[in-house]
Amino acid sequence: MGALGVGIGWRPELDLTVERLPGVDFAEVVAENLRPDRLPESLVLLRKRGLPVLPHAVSLSLGGAAPVEVKRVARLAALAEALEAPLVSDHVCFVRAGGLDSGHLLPVPRTREALDVLVANVREAQKALPVPLALENIAALLDWPDAELTEAQFLTELTERTGCLLLVDVANLYANARNLGSDPERLLDELPLERLAYVHIAGGVERDGVYHDTHAHPILPEVLELLEELAARTDPPGVLLERDDDFPTDDELAAELAAIRAVVTPP
Repeated sequence: MGALGVGIGWRPELDLTVERLPGVDFAEVVAENLRPDRLPESLVLLRKRGLPVLPHAVSLSLGGAAPVEVKRVARLAALAEALEAPLVSDHVCFVRAGGLDSGHLLPVPRTREALDVLVANVREAQKALPVPLALENIAALLDWPDAELTEAQFLTELTERTGCLLLVDVANLYANARNLGSDPERLLDELPLERLAYVHIAGGVERDGVYHDTHAHPILPEVLELLEELAARTDPPGVLLERDDDFPTDDELAAELAAIRAVVTPP
C-alpha cells in the first residue's frame, strides 16, 4: 500500500483493542472528543510505537454560511501538533445555521454560490492549520434541488481552488447509491483521486427502506466491492475502519481489517 496502510478509528471503548490488534498501521480520533493537553495514555502509547494518529473533526461546518469559528480550528491545530499528525480532516458539509447546531452532517447545495462559500471557509481554516486538510464526502438522506454541479465536479473544483485533499468514504458512496440513486462507480471514475489522502469504510443496515451508515454493523460485501473498485483506479494511501457503537470482539475486528487488507493489497 502507501504511506498509511490499514487503520482503525480509535475510540475510548476500543483503547485496549487498538493497542493489541494485529494489522493496525494507523489510527484516527474524533478531534472534538480529545483535549490536546491531556491525551489518553492509549494514544500516547500508540504514538510511542510510531503509529500515525490522525485527528478527524466533525464540527468545523466548513460548508455553512457563517464564518469559520476560529476557536474550533485552533483546537484542531493544537491536537494535530500534540499528536504530530501528518494531516487533519473534516467533512464537505455544514452543521450550524442561523445560530442552531443540527448535531448532524448536512449536505452542501451543489451550487456555485455554495461552493464559493465552502472554498472561502476552507482557505480560512487552512491558514491556521499546521498540516494539510482533507475533506470527506458524506452520506446524505436528501439532495438539494437545482444543483449546478455534479458531486465530482463540486469536489474537483474544491480541491483545485483550495489545494485540499480528499477523504473518500466508500460506505457513504454506497449509502448515497441506496438512498439517492447515485452511481458510485461513475463518481469514482470522475473524482480527482490523485488528491486522495485516505479512505473510510464502515458498516450499516437498512431500516424501513432506508440505508443507514451506522458504524455499528459489519461491513457489507457490497461496500468492500466499492473499495475494490476504488483500488482498481488508484493505490489508496490508507484505508481506515470506522466503528462507533455495538463494538464486536477483537477477533471480528481483526477479521474485518484482514478483509480490507486483502482487497487493497495486490496478490
